[in-house]
Amino acid sequence: MTATENERSPDRQQDPAPDRHAVHSAARQIDSEQLLHGDREIHICHEGEVYRLRVTRNGKLILHK
Repeated sequence: MTATENERSPDRQQDPAPDRHAVHSAARQIDSEQLLHGDREIHICHEGEVYRLRVTRNGKLILHK
C-alpha cells in the first residue's frame, strides 16, 4: 500500500486532540516594556471594563479590575 492509499484509509487513526498546554505555549509573548514604555501603570480596556496593570516596588506585575 502506498503512502497516499494509507492516508485515505478509513480505519486510519486520527491525530489525538492537541494538548491544551501546547496550545497555550503558542501564545504571543510581549515584553512588558513594550506595554509600559517606562510607566509604572497602564490601563487596559477589555470588553467594556478598564483594568490597571501596575508594576510593584518589587518589580512584579499586578492586574487590577
